[in-house]
Amino acid sequence: MKDLLSDDPTRTRDILRGFVTEHFLSKAGLQSFSDEESFMEKGIIDSTGVLELLEFIEATFRIRVEDDEIIPDNLDCLDNVVTFIHKKTGHARL
Repeated sequence: MKDLLSDDPTRTRDILRGFVTEHFLSKAGLQSFSDEESFMEKGIIDSTGVLELLEFIEATFRIRVEDDEIIPDNLDCLDNVVTFIHKKTGHARL
């Protein structure tokens, strides 16, 4: 994957959606999810899944997620994760 740290939120969203779909969606018994749906409330990702998601984010986007950043505002839906990653990489679009 070339230039994962681009300032393209659509590319980041696609990469994350692919990961969540491949690793969690069938386990949750779901076919799809929207960008703003809560991973926890929909049963897509549990607490162990959050750790897997964090490992993926850190490895793929080459960022370090600090303990105090592991909060729903950053990680509980696709929209939040994309925004969080772009803030951490300095590519935030406000």
